[in-house]
Amino acid sequence: MLLRFSLYGLLKNQRYFEPFLILAYLELGLSFFEIGLLIGFRELAVNVMEIPSGAIADVHGRRKAMIASFVAYIVGFVVLGLAKDLGLLFVAMAFLAVGDAFRTGTHKAIIFTWLRLEGRIDERTKIYGYTRSWSKIGSAISALVAAGIVLATDSYTLVFFFAALPYVLNIVNFLGYPSSLDGNSDGAAAAPFWAHLKAAFRNMLGHRGLRRLVAESMGYEGVFHAAKDYLQPVLLAVAASSALAASLGGDLSDVQRSAILIGIAYFGLHLLSSVASRQAHRVSDLAGGEERAARWLWAASVAVFGVVFASGWYDVSALLIAAFVLMHVLQNLWRPALISRIDAFGEEAQGATVLSIESQGRRVATMVLAPLLGVAMDAAQTEAIGDGPFWPIGLVGVVVGFLFLWASLTKKPVSELQRSPSA
Repeated sequence: MLLRFSLYGLLKNQRYFEPFLILAYLELGLSFFEIGLLIGFRELAVNVMEIPSGAIADVHGRRKAMIASFVAYIVGFVVLGLAKDLGLLFVAMAFLAVGDAFRTGTHKAIIFTWLRLEGRIDERTKIYGYTRSWSKIGSAISALVAAGIVLATDSYTLVFFFAALPYVLNIVNFLGYPSSLDGNSDGAAAAPFWAHLKAAFRNMLGHRGLRRLVAESMGYEGVFHAAKDYLQPVLLAVAASSALAASLGGDLSDVQRSAILIGIAYFGLHLLSSVASRQAHRVSDLAGGEERAARWLWAASVAVFGVVFASGWYDVSALLIAAFVLMHVLQNLWRPALISRIDAFGEEAQGATVLSIESQGRRVATMVLAPLLGVAMDAAQTEAIGDGPFWPIGLVGVVVGFLFLWASLTKKPVSELQRSPSA
């Protein structure tokens, strides 16, 4: 099954449009605020469906939920390719939200169910980090393929249609998953949907430790997902500079030059992220536990966002690019340990639902932060506050990171709150 899990991640991340998505929006004439609205709308739509979809997956079958997810993704990719205005982009975001809602949490729960059946549940961080590393390898391959498509077509449009093909292959992959991974391996009748959902909420709200972990996810993942794709316009600006334009080919268009630079940058970024994800368990071992490792990563995050703030304010592109890359690497060290910590609090039968609650919390934070960051960057650009528009990302990241770092140092460790009643 490890081969199928890894293949899932490899194919899932063949999203050829992702390295160019913000640029495609800008090409259509959208402002940073409108881009933030699109991101926020997608997060809102996922939130409406997130927890019910996790419960549906637990009760009616996780494999069916994954197939439904990827069908919705395929429709969303096609609509993105056809969209010429903001209205159709919102329609595409709605389909992508359905895909996200039925996928997030569900496949992680499948992996953890397999680990329990195999008697390897203590390897959660290691195995999840391993499969996640294959997702990042898929992203690295995707970046090169996407760059080739954009370079050949001098357009960002066709990458949306090409992204549908590997998603069809992943549906075939899901058909080979055994029924035992649906989460009801003991053959017991599934709980009614609403009773199941209520039990999952009670499990989360009844444990201070789990609430703390969801709050951590909202802080770390919320800022990251609201900010991560703004690396693209930074790279485009570098690609369009006269010196680099000459070295990349003076007769190429800005779109083609951006394809070369972004393809190389994202290939390297995702390879580093793959290594980070696969080595996440070693960071936990070195730190003496996942909780202490999380504290280290919060401190590192504050430092990296500090660099984003300074380099964004003074418009030092090389430092800004390096900081964005480090932001991705740290998130791939963070994510496996966080998921493992959350799963330790959950019940097996509610695995997809509890992880969907975590994902929903993160999306609430992204939904709020994305438009606010867009407004701040538009203001920085139009009012000439600082030498570049991206410093608000660093400012928000430093504030959020410092607050959670302070909380981790002054409050009772999460590990001591496991299974403890609510205060």
